[in-house]
Amino acid sequence: MLSSLKPLAVSFGRLMNHSYDALPYLSHSEATRQQALSTIEKDSIETLLSVIPDELRLKEKLELPESMSELDVTRWFTDMSNKNISAEQASFFLGNGIYHHFIPSVVDHLIQRSEFLTAYTPYQPEVSQGTLQSIFEFQTMVAMITGMDTANASMYDVHTALAEAALMARRITRKQKVVVAPTVHANSISVLETYANNDGRMAVDVVPAVGPEEDWVEAVIAELDGITSSVVVQNPDAWGNVRDLSYLAEKCHENGTLLVVSVPECVSLGVMQPPGAMGADIVIGDGQSLAGPMAYGGPTVGFMACRDKFIRQMPGRFIGETVDADGNRTYVITLATREQHIRREKATSNICTSAGIMSLGFSIHMALLGETGFKDLAMLNHDKACTLVERIDAECPAVKVLNESFFNEFTIRLPAGKSAKALVEEAVSMGILAGVPGSVVCPRGDFDDLLTIAVTEMNTDADFDKMVALLKM
Repeated sequence: MLSSLKPLAVSFGRLMNHSYDALPYLSHSEATRQQALSTIEKDSIETLLSVIPDELRLKEKLELPESMSELDVTRWFTDMSNKNISAEQASFFLGNGIYHHFIPSVVDHLIQRSEFLTAYTPYQPEVSQGTLQSIFEFQTMVAMITGMDTANASMYDVHTALAEAALMARRITRKQKVVVAPTVHANSISVLETYANNDGRMAVDVVPAVGPEEDWVEAVIAELDGITSSVVVQNPDAWGNVRDLSYLAEKCHENGTLLVVSVPECVSLGVMQPPGAMGADIVIGDGQSLAGPMAYGGPTVGFMACRDKFIRQMPGRFIGETVDADGNRTYVITLATREQHIRREKATSNICTSAGIMSLGFSIHMALLGETGFKDLAMLNHDKACTLVERIDAECPAVKVLNESFFNEFTIRLPAGKSAKALVEEAVSMGILAGVPGSVVCPRGDFDDLLTIAVTEMNTDADFDKMVALLKM
């Protein structure tokens, strides 16, 4: 039996027009390399690479380690990974856009069902009804919790969604200036500025940095002028503050400017007034809290919702409900041709896909929670955060909580001379991931004495004991 395999393999190699030693994922032999060079009429690797400018070429020899067997490599990576501290092993208080929530095991089970094992881009509805229906439900849920008229089929993450929303506002208003509140996440601002630098038709004006106790609304309003396309704010903001945006929305609309609201912590929408009810024109956010684990920062699932009148300028895809030839309910991609996503010059966006499995996880989790469960989860998060704030106020007199209102994330000021960055690094050895230093939350200002702390349903009283003990030190 074994002897019959070799002739079959040899004939397969000839059929594929390459030799054994050129199979994918195996190192090429010298003979194979020479054959490749001969085919492209090059006499050496050096000649092949000669088109690379000299100033971009590596001058020094790389000191690479000796090769290892697969077994040794596996052991090496295992030893390295064992040095990590996971969220499950530590008292976890990190937030700043990625949050530690419980994802029921049924979510992971259902996303693997065969009904959803179709491509993210389901151009053939007759074979993609499971995926199309789940996306339609995702859109419906996002529109409901944001208080908006409609939503698209998801984005990459909250940061790219924010940049796409700014581009969308520019197309709608035909104005080029974007005013950004100082309490928007630093990563979102960075992505927006990258988009603007490469777009060439959008100017980003970030209002000077402020701390969690300072008001920034009037400073934003002062920046409104005849070329302002949008104002971008975040709620809850990077310091954890929750704000009524109705007054800001009114001033924006008086100026012919759109209000874009970012919601990185989607669970907050279970109890907070939705941005749509406060006058937002475009709402973007991230569903990671419900969609899946933190996974070192991704993948996550961005969402975008808007007023009906702006839908033609919204990036991404839309799934609509219709009926088939027999009158049965069915789902299809609508409002955009396929060419919109592949013709660069005419497209509303050059983002052509997203992590569809994450939007599916979001939809499943939301369906499991239901409206009441979603509100209960949000209240549980807020109540736990209030419990820790009350303990800090009562037991850590040298520490001050700076937020007047918050959801599940808040900011404290450490005693004079105490560095938040040093405290966080010290806490790791105690099994505490204590929060995000203010210098990371807002690198545009001097906030090293501030620490932003996130609390979710995953935190226990024992975690609170450790945090309080840390802050007493």
